[in-house]
Amino acid sequence: MYEDQTYEEILDRSLARVTTSVDKSEGSVVMNAVAPTSAEHTQIYIELGGIVTNGYADTAIREYLIKRCKERGITPDEATPAILRGEFSLEIPIGARFNLDELNYKAIAFIELVEGIYSYQMECETVGTEGNKYFGDLSAITYVGDLTSASLTELLIPAEDEEDTETLRARYYASFDSTPYGGNKQDYITKTNSLAGVGKTKVIPIWDGGGTVKLIIIDSDFNSATPTLVDSVQQAMDPIGVQGQGVGIAPIGHTVTVVSVRDVSVIIKVTITYNEGYSWAGVSTAVNEVMETYFLEMRRDWANQDYLMVRVSQIETRLLQIAGILDVTGTKINGVEANLTLEYDQVPVLGGIS
Repeated sequence: MYEDQTYEEILDRSLARVTTSVDKSEGSVVMNAVAPTSAEHTQIYIELGGIVTNGYADTAIREYLIKRCKERGITPDEATPAILRGEFSLEIPIGARFNLDELNYKAIAFIELVEGIYSYQMECETVGTEGNKYFGDLSAITYVGDLTSASLTELLIPAEDEEDTETLRARYYASFDSTPYGGNKQDYITKTNSLAGVGKTKVIPIWDGGGTVKLIIIDSDFNSATPTLVDSVQQAMDPIGVQGQGVGIAPIGHTVTVVSVRDVSVIIKVTITYNEGYSWAGVSTAVNEVMETYFLEMRRDWANQDYLMVRVSQIETRLLQIAGILDVTGTKINGVEANLTLEYDQVPVLGGIS
């Protein structure tokens, strides 16, 4: 805004106010007196420009955007730890610590004992999505008797990174579109999405009579939620056994049921004409990546739509962008040459492509 208020511009303007009968050349008394003041004025304009820039949510840097968001009762979501299933050859104490690569984990809850294998919830001690990535054999940090095997086998509740600046800015603007209040739909969406491991939420009011609410969730990696995540959200919103009593986040009188989205396996068959020198072996990896990306985009948008539709046109258009593919015809989705319409609580997962 004040880019034109440079040191040279301010200095020239200041010297122009001095009578012409006085020496204003470089090194003169007047020049030496005015120059430092002009430099200070330049700095004031720079800081004034920063005040204007950071005074608006549209242009504010993160530090000042957070201050604007506080005026709307919005704070950036903090990074959360991953919760994984750990399997052990014997019983271990809660709090026992283990290592895998550069990350450490601790046991926080017993899950079950099946065929001599003890399963525990293992919390990654490093917050953020790095904790979602690693599976395999664990090394004991805490001494545990005659332990012969220990491993991480499954991601139960995905970790989330700290909310990035542009997502926070979008959430700030979205807060003007609808007001979360006292158990309305937006209130349920806002509060459920803020829970660790939850990506998006659909709210189905009065799904089983007056006062009943169904929350359908997808995890923060935009996959179907595990039973562990569903149970965690259920306990936070409206604990089983005391439902409707206002013990959780849900208001008194609301009986909340939490469920996961349902996966629908989508098998795609296509007839491909290749460019010279190409074959299925050369393009299959790219084809799978492109389709996985398409389905992930749909899962990310699931909560914003009444239902999702896997479209033949989208599949063919995306495949035609792959190097080596000249033409695509006869596309079938789950054996039918037509679009696949999913239900309101369903999301697509790639079941295979040939």
